[in-house]
Amino acid sequence: MSKNLVLIGFMGVGKGTIARALVRKSGMFGLDSDDLIESIENRKVKTIFKEDGEEYFRAMEKKTAKWLSGNVTNTIISTGGGFFKVDDLNKIGKVIYLKSSFDGIIERLKAQPNAKQKFDKRPLLKDMKKAKALFDERADQYELKADIVINVEKRSINSIIEEILLVK
Repeated sequence: MSKNLVLIGFMGVGKGTIARALVRKSGMFGLDSDDLIESIENRKVKTIFKEDGEEYFRAMEKKTAKWLSGNVTNTIISTGGGFFKVDDLNKIGKVIYLKSSFDGIIERLKAQPNAKQKFDKRPLLKDMKKAKALFDERADQYELKADIVINVEKRSINSIIEEILLVK
């Protein structure tokens, strides 16, 4: 297995934020699966969902996962909320589930200075009832895919990255 760390968890849990902090602290590289897809497609995730639908986007995630597993090492990889469903996720690297309650995630997003943008860029958060149902559906699945589970709710970024660096 490569020396990659793959961060999974529900949208808005802080995967990108934690990944950037880990990159600064560890000296590893950093990639974001959604950013890779946006680069390949030359359009935002929100636009891909709107124009081609979720199924097309999930196919792009699978293509990205295959590329990551064969071409990337020594990298922190933050992923989109549904990326954990790709086949052979553990071939990309050690899978770390950043765990929080749904309410904890929503509160985290609302507390951000750019909260409106944080919500706008997540098309699946438009309908809170549907988003909560999706969260409930995925919660156990994240745990099953993870090598390591880290509870991030109401914790500082520094304490989270220190824990990840200890267990990696």
